[in-house]
Amino acid sequence: MRILLVKPKARLKTITALNPLILLEPLELGYIAAAVGDKHEVQVLDLRLARFPNWAFKRRLKSDRPDVVALSGYSHEWASVIQLGEIARKALPETRIVVGGHHATVLPGDYNKPCFNAIVRGEGCAPFRAIVEMISAGKSNLETIENVLVPGEKYDHQAARQLPQYPDLATLPMPRRDLWSRASYRCVWPSEKHPAWKTIFPTVSLVRTSFGCPMKCSFCVVPSLCNQRHMTRPPDLVAREIEGLENDHVYFCDDETFINPEHARRVAEAIAGRGIRKRYFAWARSTTVNRHPDLFRQWREIGLDAVFLGFEATQDEELRGLNKHATVGDNERAHAFLRETGIAVQAGFMVHAGFVKEDFERLKEYIGKMPPAQITCTVYTPSPGSPAWHAERERYVCDDPFSLHDCMHPLTPTAIPLREFLRQFAAISELGARRNPLRAPGVRLPFRDILRVVRAATGYTRALKRAYRDYPKKP
Repeated sequence: MRILLVKPKARLKTITALNPLILLEPLELGYIAAAVGDKHEVQVLDLRLARFPNWAFKRRLKSDRPDVVALSGYSHEWASVIQLGEIARKALPETRIVVGGHHATVLPGDYNKPCFNAIVRGEGCAPFRAIVEMISAGKSNLETIENVLVPGEKYDHQAARQLPQYPDLATLPMPRRDLWSRASYRCVWPSEKHPAWKTIFPTVSLVRTSFGCPMKCSFCVVPSLCNQRHMTRPPDLVAREIEGLENDHVYFCDDETFINPEHARRVAEAIAGRGIRKRYFAWARSTTVNRHPDLFRQWREIGLDAVFLGFEATQDEELRGLNKHATVGDNERAHAFLRETGIAVQAGFMVHAGFVKEDFERLKEYIGKMPPAQITCTVYTPSPGSPAWHAERERYVCDDPFSLHDCMHPLTPTAIPLREFLRQFAAISELGARRNPLRAPGVRLPFRDILRVVRAATGYTRALKRAYRDYPKKP
């Protein structure tokens, strides 16, 4: 059979404006393609690369006439996913259309639509492989497959209320990366000491070493999805995948790479044992850094360039409200240690809808005094399905909040006028960009990279200031 795997393009300018700075490969589709095996013809269509995504999708449907179309999307993409499903259903009435991804896992009822034949939840490899095998054999009882829901009369509302169980990560196949051009996927690479005149936009590969998190941050759904487990891949399997990559830069897309220090050590040892020399970026908690400094020294020796730390707030009281189990002091100690070790820090902060001017000023003052870091700011937007999301969803300012669920649009009423809130948020983001160690005196960057950053930063700031236009107009 002919199978087309599709990643949608975001509608919001706040997201598309960031694509020149970070656009990562569709790894989830690579896993699904590998799960199908070589019995069928599989193609990947990444609509993020298309200027006119719907037209590109229609053209591919007409030329390839796939027997199965599979769509995957996050919450902010759910409306686009449904639109693509309706386009495919109209163009190819006999084609089986499958939807999966994060939103389908947490809120499958949103995809209980006539255009879809099946909704895949959780880790999609085994369910999608079973769907393809069943369709290939001429069978139609897709509802019998574990972690699959069928829209319409057969939709199981009771099953939809239960979160799926995730499999042993050792059972997952090696993702297929031959289905896309690696030159399309790059991101600005944080570094404390950037080599002169080298690009800061290397081609980047995504790699998973684990899934899940045992913590209980109130705004995150991951602990619920994994039953507060941290599930790991065999270290040698991780190292073997990295060894086979063409790219020299690896972005670990784990929920938290180092929260199981023993596993992280064994991954580092497996990489070192194979003599692999690549550059790495990963996410970590400040408390993990402070408790296991030797682990990060070990990773620095094998190529760890940068770590994302979720600072989130500038006051301990705010961090307690988020159930972060960390303090401002923890964040600052971790930041200082990583820089001393030669590891750059990407520091993430959140602003809240309840912020007034004084709160923004306090955050600006804190960021302005921080040591150099690649600073990113988001609006506090709890993940669908998280404890905070359940507590706040009744206060959402629009009937269709998921289309604005990009962590840059406040979804609850703001304490100050929305346009002023977004102007202040844009100013925070601009200040954060100036704290990047790549902006330090003496750093030499290619002119084309400077031009790219300036254009992207200008477009992103403009998108933030105009984000009020994305909300539905009041009658």
